Amino acid sequence: MERPVRVRFAPSPTGPLHIGGVRTALYNYLFARRHGGAMILRIEDTDSQRFVPGAEQYIMDSLRWCGIEIDEGVGVGGPHAPYRQSERRAIYLKYATELVEAGWAYYAFDTAEELDALRREAEARGEAFAYNYAVRGRLATSLALPAEEVRARIERGDQWVIRFRMPENEVVKMDDLIRGHVEVNTSTLDDKVLYKSADALPTYHLANIVDDHLMEISHVIRGEEWLPSLPLHYLLYRAFGWEASRPEFAHLPLLLKPTGGGKLSKRDGDKMGFPVFPLFWTSPTTGETAHGYREDGYLPQAFINMLALLGWNPGTEQELFTMQELVDSFSLDRVSKSGARFQPDKARWFNAQYLHRMNEQELAALYQPILRAHGIEVADEVAGKAAGIMKERAQLLTELWDLTSFFFVAPDTYEEKQARKYWKGQNPAILAELRGVLASIDDFSLENTERIVRAWIEERGYGMGQVMNTLRLALVGAGKGPGMYDVTAFIGREECLRRIDRLIATLQPGE
Repeated sequence: MERPVRVRFAPSPTGPLHIGGVRTALYNYLFARRHGGAMILRIEDTDSQRFVPGAEQYIMDSLRWCGIEIDEGVGVGGPHAPYRQSERRAIYLKYATELVEAGWAYYAFDTAEELDALRREAEARGEAFAYNYAVRGRLATSLALPAEEVRARIERGDQWVIRFRMPENEVVKMDDLIRGHVEVNTSTLDDKVLYKSADALPTYHLANIVDDHLMEISHVIRGEEWLPSLPLHYLLYRAFGWEASRPEFAHLPLLLKPTGGGKLSKRDGDKMGFPVFPLFWTSPTTGETAHGYREDGYLPQAFINMLALLGWNPGTEQELFTMQELVDSFSLDRVSKSGARFQPDKARWFNAQYLHRMNEQELAALYQPILRAHGIEVADEVAGKAAGIMKERAQLLTELWDLTSFFFVAPDTYEEKQARKYWKGQNPAILAELRGVLASIDDFSLENTERIVRAWIEERGYGMGQVMNTLRLALVGAGKGPGMYDVTAFIGREECLRRIDRLIATLQPGE
């Protein structure tokens, strides 16, 4: 009988969550939902040197904004609590010492200075230093020192680490759900540190294996940067006698720079003007800030849709997916082995598709906070209508204010190019005449106003563009915006007349 699917997203709180990390969380979530399994959030905070205050909350806020639901873990609880590794520290020493007792690991007492000296000596010989089978028997380790001395060093408080005893010249055979069968000779690998007495904490290698086993993780879906660690992890499962319950592994491809060369970084985003983090971030230590997709005007469903297709191919021409459609379609066998190049323009395109498909009620909920930030208090119906009129011209939510501000705020300046072109000759007199026509209209609906004004223009023999562009200057203040009858119907007769009067009173006609 197949065991239940249980996956985990296990980030380190060392800074804001990169969109590559969000994609890893998303693929775990889609896989879990596709197979009726559980999604676990574990915080791997054993690297106390790199811990950043606020980063854990940022991770949880980001996942929540993205719609990635956590079934068990930090912020939710569950049967395998605690889910922060720093709160599980008492667990790991027991397992590390078990490995020592079984001959799979050993104590090493080398100081940082001694290891630096060994590296320099190796470099002088034109070699790279590796802490492995070739040197461990002649260094300050429990493999070389008498048992009494090892015990005495530990008892007097000397600092030590526990290293994995990598077998010599053995082929480790592994299987990856994305990359297929992989074989590595252990003689090419070094003896990784599993536990450090200095801070009484394990390294990633020990902690994640122990926790994955205790939390009954069935599949480990993580970034390809962990692929070189897979042989060690396979051997750790063997060393603990957990091979029968070892999870299946899938290593995801990198997200690449828009240019295609190398991993996508914050520097790329800064240089090219796009975010690489889901939410805005301010560093608590340096004060440095970073843009976020949410604050830059992206919709979470568009952001997730875009991310899902960076490295995964549904096998069809479909590009727009709801979260449920992603769940129904997702499979690891359609995840690419090669890196996926991030395309900022495509991210904007996805957002535009979702924005354009929204109804006025949905738009109102998103647009109201933007209006309030500009001191505008209107009913949802009004906010939704304004956004609805202009949504086809927007790619981002943040663009809506510039596109619709004239609906709510009368112009107090006039675009120089438009004024020079239209506020001259007969046009001021024609606008004054049009004011009288508009003032006489009782039913100021779009259709009725258009019918009456069109008839007047034809009767007077004026040019349609001449009249409409002069009216646009008065109502909008610039050569932008929707059809003029959308504007007149939205702002109403009295506001139309006020704006016309203001233009006539404040701007001198040109020659």
